[in-house]
Amino acid sequence: MKSERYLPHYTYKDYETWQGDWELIDGVPVALASPKYLHQAVLLNLALLLKNSLKDCPRCVVAFELDYIVSHSTVLRPDVSVICDEVEDYIRKAPLLVAEVVSESTVERDEGVKREIYEREGVEFYMLVYPELKIAKLYRNTERGYIKVKDVSVEELEVKLSEKCSVRLDFSKVWT
Repeated sequence: MKSERYLPHYTYKDYETWQGDWELIDGVPVALASPKYLHQAVLLNLALLLKNSLKDCPRCVVAFELDYIVSHSTVLRPDVSVICDEVEDYIRKAPLLVAEVVSESTVERDEGVKREIYEREGVEFYMLVYPELKIAKLYRNTERGYIKVKDVSVEELEVKLSEKCSVRLDFSKVWT
């Protein structure tokens, strides 16, 4: 009799018990690499600019590396999220905007599987931020999926999140 081996399929219940930094994608654990200084500096600048830009929009909040529980077998940890809904311990509904700071070790996941999940789950805006290139790419979710809105380097970018809320980001301040 032939013995078959299966890879384990993990769930959010398992994920809750893990030590360290992980994501769970369709039941498969993915270890998060320790971020480098440039990644963290750009991430902090972007989060602060978003937060300051939303000061007149009290319903919207900026989350920094907060788990987004997509399903019982998928938990992502976006670098920055904008949520215009109540948030308790974790993100449980699709954020309006997700920004991922792309590094060499995350480029395939950020441009591929995470983009597909965010698109499928209805994240309205997806931003890929490339610190080494000093470029950010903004996508908007449409009935045909994500379409590119704009690439920015040192310009200002305005994103209308809702009727009452928009963000204005000066990218010359993101890279410093």
